[in-house]
Amino acid sequence: MIYLNGKFLPIEQAYIPVLDRGFIFGDGVYEVIPVYSRKPFRLSEHLTRLQHSLDGIRLNNPHSELQWSQLIARIIAHNEGEDQYLYLHITRGVAKRDHAFPLGVPPTVFIMSTPLPPPPQALLASGVPAITAQDNRWGRCDIKAISLLPNVLLRQLAIDARTMETILLRDGLLTEGAASNIFIVKDDVLLAPPKDHRMLPGITYDVVLELAETHAIPHAVREISEAELRSAQEIMLTSSTKEILAITQLDGEPVGDARPGPVFQQLNQHYQAYKATMMRGQPALS
Repeated sequence: MIYLNGKFLPIEQAYIPVLDRGFIFGDGVYEVIPVYSRKPFRLSEHLTRLQHSLDGIRLNNPHSELQWSQLIARIIAHNEGEDQYLYLHITRGVAKRDHAFPLGVPPTVFIMSTPLPPPPQALLASGVPAITAQDNRWGRCDIKAISLLPNVLLRQLAIDARTMETILLRDGLLTEGAASNIFIVKDDVLLAPPKDHRMLPGITYDVVLELAETHAIPHAVREISEAELRSAQEIMLTSSTKEILAITQLDGEPVGDARPGPVFQQLNQHYQAYKATMMRGQPALS
């Protein structure tokens, strides 16, 4: 069951006009929210990021946080599975094809749910391979825009190479993955690129840094050079659907000893405990 413009209906019955600006121009934004034990994870933070994206494309938010929460609760209830991930999609609506913003046009609002399996234990135990590529995306990667063709092409490079992710480099610096944020461990310090226009501000990225602070794991947020990436003791990717995964091979070369490292092991253990605590409704990171 999905939600589309005020109606709950089977996805097979959901249609939008061909003149929707999301279809014509990719003029819209989206958000992905994991759900564990039928409770949305860090919902307020996800809705704050959604607002940032809407502000970035100058589109009014069609709902209040309370209204979004109510819609999300109904979608979760309408779909099977204790663990799901929700996809929210908002476009500038249906109008004649013209680059200028249309006036008085209601946005298109779409929400769907997909089952969310946990990361496979085999991948947690072995880690995953990745490749690198030059980051040739636009200059506002902090907006979670639906026009994702550059990310699609970069992610496909990873698929073609039979790896999990493409790690992106711009002007000699690490930005993020094609569909994830990236951390490294260098000199026993967890390092993260700074949140700016070159990367999407990940919710899981924030959780990892909060966990590092809470559990006294040495960490810093700063620019990371390509040389530091390639000589890192550990590399990790994070995302709402993949959680935390160790990258143990980069461009065919081993990362560290080619096994998930101790910082990854600590963070993943803390993340799973934090997730369970959040789902029980207890105070976080205490």
